Amino acid sequence: MGTAQDFRCIECNKKATELHRDYSNGILKITICGSCKKPVDKYIEYDPVIILIDAILCKTQAFRHILFNTSLNIHWKLCVFCLLCEAYLRWSILHPSEQSSDPADLIRYTREWEFYGMFTLASLELSAFCGGVLLFLWLVLPCLQQRSLEHGLLLKALLLSSYGKVLLIPTVIWEHDYSPLCLALIKLFVLTSNSQAIRVILNSSRRLSLLTIGVGLLTETCVSQVCSSLPWGFKEMFNFE
Repeated sequence: MGTAQDFRCIECNKKATELHRDYSNGILKITICGSCKKPVDKYIEYDPVIILIDAILCKTQAFRHILFNTSLNIHWKLCVFCLLCEAYLRWSILHPSEQSSDPADLIRYTREWEFYGMFTLASLELSAFCGGVLLFLWLVLPCLQQRSLEHGLLLKALLLSSYGKVLLIPTVIWEHDYSPLCLALIKLFVLTSNSQAIRVILNSSRRLSLLTIGVGLLTETCVSQVCSSLPWGFKEMFNFE
């Protein structure tokens, strides 16, 4: 659990001092929110699978539970893992004739310089997306007279809400005939989750979160186009054959 200052009611987003009260003999009583008169966080009694399903469905309550009322700190590990999967999938699209169903070939793929090029490109695009989102909100929030932006918490929310990229794993393991389509659908799902994460962190309207995601996506696209148009583009930079 987080600290008392970090607790939020998952229904109305009001701050709470505790999620439950521990009485003697192991008896726990969920704290009731003084504002909406509902349990501050019903998910503390739920199975993690149920919480995951609600997060996949982009429910606001599930996002508030994960971001405010837990101490989940796997966002950097999740980020690196997803980038590796995305890099491999992009590499496999460039070399469809070299695909193999043998898992041992994954070791051989790591010796391909183009694989590292795709990893670098994916990392740059993610950095550009997060940077564009943070910069846009830093400029816009004072104009909207909202509270100051918590950059660390928002960055964590963006990385955690990109969990949809884990869906790249089946695409990596199975056949790649529809890889471009899978990438597009996964990208749409990830952007939807990112938008919901921004709404939860800022307690803002859907319009602002969608506009913010649009700015981040535009920044990411610009960086991708610049990298591909360089005289020493990634394909040429990492191709020594």
